Amino acid sequence: MLTVDCADVTSIQNELVVYVADKVEAIPTLKNHQFTLSTLDDEIIDVEVVISAIKEYFDFIEESSNFAVISNNDLIYIKSVDGKVLQRESKSQQNQLFSCTHCGFVTQYQVELTVHMRMHYL
Repeated sequence: MLTVDCADVTSIQNELVVYVADKVEAIPTLKNHQFTLSTLDDEIIDVEVVISAIKEYFDFIEESSNFAVISNNDLIYIKSVDGKVLQRESKSQQNQLFSCTHCGFVTQYQVELTVHMRMHYL
């Protein structure tokens, strides 16, 4: 299992976890200011591939020069180079929606999303 700390980029954490999980073919789990990546058969996830995917995403959103990706064993930190936290303007409706990281299912209710995500593991 690999953990990615997103404290400086929480506004894009959801998009980042989907992008990285798709690139490394891993199962993501969201937490406060971080996410974890794991596999069903407990294979080791290549840290370099995860770092490369994170950097690709920052290149895509044109923020690669503002953030550094640092690894320490099974923990990857995304740190702001200039000390500023990434802020994205978001619509108020986006803050009220929850999205499944596996299939993109969207709901207004956290409980409904939890039940939906459990269905992926049956």
